[in-house]
Amino acid sequence: MPDGEEHWQLDGSAAELYERYLVPAITSLWAADLIARAQLKSGDAVLDVACGTGVVTRLAARNLGAGRLVGLDLNPCMLAVARDVANTESPIEWIEGSALGLPFPDASFDIVLCQLGLQFFPDRFQALREMRRVLIASGRLALSVYSAIERTPAAFAFAQALDAHLGPGASNTKRAEHIFSEAEELRAMISGAGFDQVEIHTVTQQVTFPSVFNYVRFQLTATPMAVLLSERSEFDREAVISAVASEAQSVLLDSYVLADGRLRFPQEGYVATAVSGLVG
Repeated sequence: MPDGEEHWQLDGSAAELYERYLVPAITSLWAADLIARAQLKSGDAVLDVACGTGVVTRLAARNLGAGRLVGLDLNPCMLAVARDVANTESPIEWIEGSALGLPFPDASFDIVLCQLGLQFFPDRFQALREMRRVLIASGRLALSVYSAIERTPAAFAFAQALDAHLGPGASNTKRAEHIFSEAEELRAMISGAGFDQVEIHTVTQQVTFPSVFNYVRFQLTATPMAVLLSERSEFDREAVISAVASEAQSVLLDSYVLADGRLRFPQEGYVATAVSGLVG
């Protein structure tokens, strides 16, 4: 396993919670946008890098028709959930592997997708070069990342509350999801990896959770941040979740907590499309 990637592993229960709660609330929204921009055609060979529990891969299967479809992820627990929940007519190949060394020959795919994964790779430039390597000439890339954390109010309030209750740096994992503070950073990285016709779209999704407590609970149980509470007793875990949620709610209350208690907030990201250039 490449250095740094083990930090993003989830155990089986976390992967199941991720699919059950975070996919419907968050990642399914981004998946629909990404697939629409990818413009899949029948017969395309498609690779979904860092596929997680397969939300993008499954949606691609419904839009692709004939063609090859591969979902690749480093995390075997996420892939186990992906295999379990996939229910499509198109066969999907689920492969365990690293984005830093894709286990495919050159020019294997017409399209590479990568939803909300690039920010987690320890060598993002290498991952992009690998994506370009496995694309055919003029093959298409479509990927998404979150923008600056300050532009997603719930994430920012959550990060601040984590640091307040668990100490400075507790929110580092959450903040790492938002390392691309400007669209031009992403454009420069994709272009530098050898892609042409790079287009960056700033997209905002409206995300809804039943409550701030619900949002915080699943951030701390269904993502890699679960490690922050893994050594605590159940009583202590619940106490921390409640304290962090209370602190975050005090910041979000006026603007993002509805009268019925639901949390609704804008989540901003960058969605990029590009075409593979000449291999150099």
